Amino acid sequence: MIPFAERMSRLGTETAFEVLAKARALEAKGRTVIHLEIGEPDFDTPENIRRAAKKAIDEGYTHYGPSAGQPALRETIAREVSGAWGVEVNPDQVVVTPGAKPIMFFAILALINPGDEVIYPNPGFPIYESVIEFVGGKAVPIVLREENDFEMDIDELRNLITPQTRMLIINSPENPTGGVLSKENLSAIADMVRGKNIIVLTDDIYHRIIYEGEHHSIFSEPEMASQTILLNGYSKSYAMTGWRLGYGVMPADLAQKIAQLQTNSNSCTCSFTQMAGIEALRGPQDAVTKMVTEFRRRRDVIVEGLNAIDGISCLKPRGAFYVFPNVTQTGLNCRQLADRLLQEGGVAALPGTSFGQHGDGYLRFSYANSVANIEEGLARIRHTLESL
Repeated sequence: MIPFAERMSRLGTETAFEVLAKARALEAKGRTVIHLEIGEPDFDTPENIRRAAKKAIDEGYTHYGPSAGQPALRETIAREVSGAWGVEVNPDQVVVTPGAKPIMFFAILALINPGDEVIYPNPGFPIYESVIEFVGGKAVPIVLREENDFEMDIDELRNLITPQTRMLIINSPENPTGGVLSKENLSAIADMVRGKNIIVLTDDIYHRIIYEGEHHSIFSEPEMASQTILLNGYSKSYAMTGWRLGYGVMPADLAQKIAQLQTNSNSCTCSFTQMAGIEALRGPQDAVTKMVTEFRRRRDVIVEGLNAIDGISCLKPRGAFYVFPNVTQTGLNCRQLADRLLQEGGVAALPGTSFGQHGDGYLRFSYANSVANIEEGLARIRHTLESL
């Protein structure tokens, strides 16, 4: 048996892909499954972006590029972020990566020493906790509670900060809850950490997918750009999950270190997908607007449907494309219920504990699926619960 490095025992996973594999296995046996587990838009990548990629291939963008990203894309991202957040950003602050996950991985790897504390949302994207523990850091959860609309409790956060705190991770709109941090709370968080030896990693991957009000980022709070890593990408807003294209915006000296990590791991991001990324930001945005409008319609359908099922209650999320219903009254724990829904009902969902221990009592459903499939999924959920 191969002896693995001790650190591998601390590395977690993303349960969505495991549940997807189980669902595919059932489908291979002839079962029909309603997929409400995977966080992937079911829309095609907009045509103008696909055309740009094809053109880039024909123009020879099939070779290595700079580790930090193609200069034209870094310039485009810098201009986009400057305009969106009102903070002057230079291209040397931008690093382009194959998907957005490498930004969180590289940032934690570059900044966190063994024993350093990192505060992260729980329930939250599971890779945060996984990577913190992988590098030997201490993962400190800030609990997101239903009674607080899944926003961070500012007083609780203040009490979690210690002299050992080196990083704070925030995600708004948030996966898995769909919660959104208010401008007031972001300002309070900024006041709490500004000038301290704490860097903020703000995961803004869902920033275009918001239904009420406007999205706000801590990156635009006064003097916060110098101690913030803004993580973003193309997978969610532009339905480009398979393209693997993300980026981070950060202080220039940190960007050099992140690019160095990229050199040592991926070398660079695919060149022709980067050219498509330029078109995504510079081109028409009507496809994004239509997608968000449809997501809002689906959100309303699934929230209303879940609240009509005995034993389930569900808040209406303000962003992303997930609902996080409370299932504590069903008589099953969240893992048991998720398994029953898949095996008996043919509905793939994720138990809340896939997003940390404080997700216990909840399920996550992705409504990145058609209204017809969502309604069929709701009918199957109701039938499964009635047969318990």
